[in-house]
Amino acid sequence: MSLRNFRLLFTGAAFTAVAAFAQTTTVTRTSDFSFPLVGLATTETMAVNLINLASNPTNGNATSCAGSVSFINQAGATIGSATNFTLGAGAVSIVSLPFSSSGITGTRGLVRAVVATTLTSNVPCSLSYSLNTYDTVGGVTHVFIQGTGSNIATPVFTVAH
Repeated sequence: MSLRNFRLLFTGAAFTAVAAFAQTTTVTRTSDFSFPLVGLATTETMAVNLINLASNPTNGNATSCAGSVSFINQAGATIGSATNFTLGAGAVSIVSLPFSSSGITGTRGLVRAVVATTLTSNVPCSLSYSLNTYDTVGGVTHVFIQGTGSNIATPVFTVAH
């Protein structure tokens, strides 16, 4: 190989390497958070509360959190279908399951909720979520579980008077 051909080959390889490093790759990551089983009685509703705490940056992509919420019965089957959400900066969503829609036979059953998130690189998202059950008629909260971004939920119990 002549010196001139070697230089052309080397220059072409260098440009190819630079072009390969300059490419931007979007990476998407999905994850699930499962709340523990919670008792749901005939007069109650279970709710998952979601908020995107991220602010929109001055430059770059607008903040967005996307995912879904599913309710799972004590046999491990999904109740109904998952509810999708997409939350911009400061946006809130509440996904509810009234006892009447749970498919539970009898006066009480066990249900858990799963929050599935899809995060995209370079798209800010700071999702905070919690689960509560409340009296459908009076609105009194019976159970509150904080689930913000950790793998272990921290239960906080309230006693109705």
